[in-house]
This record gives sequence, structure tokens and C-alpha cells, in this order.
Amino acid sequence: MMFFKRNTLGDEVQFHYRKPESPISQTEREKMKFASKLMLATAGLAIISACSSEMSEDEQAIYDARVAEEEAKPTNLTALVQEIPELSTASTMVGFSGIAAELKDDGPFTSFVGNNDAFAKIDSAELDALVTPERKDDLVAIAKYGLVKGSMSAADLAKAIADGEGTATLTTLQGGTIKASMDGDKIVLEDGAGNKAGIAQADIESSNGTMHILDTVLMPG
Repeated sequence: MMFFKRNTLGDEVQFHYRKPESPISQTEREKMKFASKLMLATAGLAIISACSSEMSEDEQAIYDARVAEEEAKPTNLTALVQEIPELSTASTMVGFSGIAAELKDDGPFTSFVGNNDAFAKIDSAELDALVTPERKDDLVAIAKYGLVKGSMSAADLAKAIADGEGTATLTTLQGGTIKASMDGDKIVLEDGAGNKAGIAQADIESSNGTMHILDTVLMPG
């Protein structure tokens, strides 16, 4: 719209009238915000896509291999026993004992597992007898004797030994106890039968506890 008005000198001056813009509604504001966020998200995806496309074939292969390796890692104590080759005898014993489900779903535990060399110290006839139905209770007792409630690393064991003034007593799921002590800087475990075991490999972590591989099988006595 246009109109005329005279100024103080009597001259006629032309004015243009612009209708005030209507205020932006709340809905329109939200639409504008959404559009802005959408633009930012689209830009972000473009950046990620660009970074991915910059990986060479070798780099992509290494990345894929690492992802596959992480996904394939055992997630519980039962899986660990089954996966480690030097624990094949222990895996068989755990299978016959029937406590695999307990190792898989419960916890956390500290697991003391003898390696194949440790089981080789036991008379073969005794091992054969342990996997018979008549000796299943004995096998279950041995399997549970190697389990302690709570996850303890080698450092935790060493601290418990120091706190116990040279000896730490660990109560097992079987109900018996294991005595832990130090021989120099090495941890030594003594079972109910008086046998002593050293830790061949410590601190193998899983989703439901910590495993220590031993050079001697622990027996309840």
C-alpha cells in the first residue's frame, strides 16, 4: 500500500506501507529446528561415509579381522575351558561332571584349572574311573573344588596372602579349602590332600570370572 504525506516544508512525500509480518507459530519453529537437525545429521553421515571410503582394502581387511576376533572370543568360563587346547582333559572332565551350566551362567568365580600336563600326573586308570557313572560324585567334587566364589586376580591372591600374614585360605564351592602362599614371587596353592600347585598362566578373564591354569590338579583330599 502507498500513501502521501506533506512534510514541514509543505512538500508532498511518498511513503510505502508494509504490512507487519505475522509472528512465527510454535509449530513452524519446531519444523525449522527439525530441518536444522536433519541437515546436521546428514552432514555427519556424509563425513562418516567419507572416512570409511578412505580405508584401503588392506586396512578394511585388518579391521574386519579384528572385529571377527573380538566377536569370536569366549565369553564365560565354560567356553574358555572348551576353547583352550591345553585344557582339553579338563574340558572332558567338566563335561562328564555336569557342572558346565553352573560355570556358564552363574558367578563370578575364581577358577583353578589343571592343564593337560597336570592331569597326566594322575594315574590313567583313576581318570578312566572318574568318568564312570559310579564315580560321578567324586568327579563333581573335584570340579567344584577348583571353584571359589568371587573373581580374584593373581594380584588379589597375593594381597590376600599378605593380609593373612603369609597364608590365605580360600573356601571352594565343594566346601573344602585351598591354602595359598608365596614361594618367592610365585603363588603356591595347597589342596586338601597336601598337593601343591603352581600357576602356569594367570588372570584369564571371562564374563563370569577369572581363570588360573595350574600345573597340578587340586584335589579335595
